[in-house]
Amino acid sequence: MQAAAPERVIAGGLATPALLAHVLISKYCDHLPLYRQSQIFARHDVDLCRSTLAGWVGGACWWLEALHGRLCKNVFASDHLFADDTPIPVLDPGRGRTKTARLWVYARDQRPWGGPEPPAAIYLFAPDRKAERPVAHLADFRGILHVDGYVGFEQLADKEGITLAACWSHARRKFYDVAEATGSAVAADALRRIGELYAIEARIRGQSPADRLAERRTFSKPIAAALNVWLDAQLRVVSGRSTLAEAIRYALSRWHGLTRFLHEGRVELDTNPVERAIRPVALGRKNHLFAGSDGGGHRWAVVCSLIATCKLNGVEPYAYLRDVLQRMIDGHPVNRIDELLPWSRKLTDLVKT
Repeated sequence: MQAAAPERVIAGGLATPALLAHVLISKYCDHLPLYRQSQIFARHDVDLCRSTLAGWVGGACWWLEALHGRLCKNVFASDHLFADDTPIPVLDPGRGRTKTARLWVYARDQRPWGGPEPPAAIYLFAPDRKAERPVAHLADFRGILHVDGYVGFEQLADKEGITLAACWSHARRKFYDVAEATGSAVAADALRRIGELYAIEARIRGQSPADRLAERRTFSKPIAAALNVWLDAQLRVVSGRSTLAEAIRYALSRWHGLTRFLHEGRVELDTNPVERAIRPVALGRKNHLFAGSDGGGHRWAVVCSLIATCKLNGVEPYAYLRDVLQRMIDGHPVNRIDELLPWSRKLTDLVKT
């Protein structure tokens, strides 16, 4: 009698979960392109060509698809999210160049107000930036959505159950750019006034939504009201074609969304949680330059979702992916996929000490 061969992550392949997790983390977390990894292996007398590594990435992501789908379902079931997108170049065969696709990013972070749900970030690949993309992603979402100035998000404002909160960080950046470029005293004064709002937020961070709302109505509301009157007055005296006027109009046209935090204690002043989730994608973009195909872009989204959520929950990404891949080939029940999410108690041994 001969025992059956053990299940492999890659059918017919010898790569172990540990080796595959190493390749995935090197590419998507440490931003090492596959050709550089191939060179590193070669220095240790291990002959692994880039095409082999690419096949391994695709094979490993096949196992992670279900986990990514469950993570997305969990995040979209929340009632408080941050949304944004970032461009990624994708190879466009036959044209001799790349096309610009998008990773749509949705983050959940309830830690500033002590919410019950664990932090998470998910990425979804799309070949373009059409407004229909977030509309489709958020078809079942109901709650507060923090967004930047992208007009495509405005379509969501018409959907019942979705409340848009605008970003003070984007409004502030407009004034900062003007102050840096022209030394405008008006822009500097706007920055000072916005800074007063952020100072209050720093003081109340971590408190309950009710306490945050009470503090905001007492201290932030007068500052915001005075800022609105002051901006309106400044707009009447500055050149209508100036960058300063553009910055003022940007803030005033979004004032309803910018002051949403005065009516709801769970609302943040900005979209910084999702901005932080985007930053690793920008680093990867500078190193491996582009995705080889739309499928490569989707795999980028799958792995980055798991890595980013691991980091937010204090879980070591390499140990997590290695453990998850091993559990899957060992026959982990598909109806218990929630046990493999990064914050699961089943994986507490992977949490950093």
